Amino acid sequence: MIAFRHTDPRFPFLWEGVLQPAARWNDDGDLTHYFCDTPDGAWAEFLRHEEISDSADVETIRRALWAVEIGEPPSLRPDLPQATMTGDSATWPECRKFARSHRDEADGLTAPSAALKPGGARGWRVDNGLRSGPERDGSVFVLFGPRPDLVGWAATAEGCPDQTLLDSVVRF
Repeated sequence: MIAFRHTDPRFPFLWEGVLQPAARWNDDGDLTHYFCDTPDGAWAEFLRHEEISDSADVETIRRALWAVEIGEPPSLRPDLPQATMTGDSATWPECRKFARSHRDEADGLTAPSAALKPGGARGWRVDNGLRSGPERDGSVFVLFGPRPDLVGWAATAEGCPDQTLLDSVVRF
């Protein structure tokens, strides 16, 4: 499966050290890689994390977007309430606890996107011009540990998301 992730263009598409800060599914220093099932999902995660809601700010973004072959998505799905898996940073400790308890038995997990509104991973189709695709929910793939087996392609070296995506982002 091809999954998507954005990065600072100065760095590769995966973390390699233990300087990674804590996030929803990892504690400080846990080597963890986050991917989305769509490019819009990856951009939405960035916009939410950076609390960007103004279209003028979107124009200033310069991030690399990567398409990465991750193989089969992780089969582990957290048995946590939807509100916990998609909530603000106050819900992260419960998500981290779940991930910590499964790191030794699983190579990762699949969870709903916290950054996209339900149906916001719809994409586009062409039918007498560009039209919104059918609604679908976004997913996040969280891979634990070093992953030298993954192959990525730079989809853009220094791009920014479409400003229309701002309406689909769940805010903190």
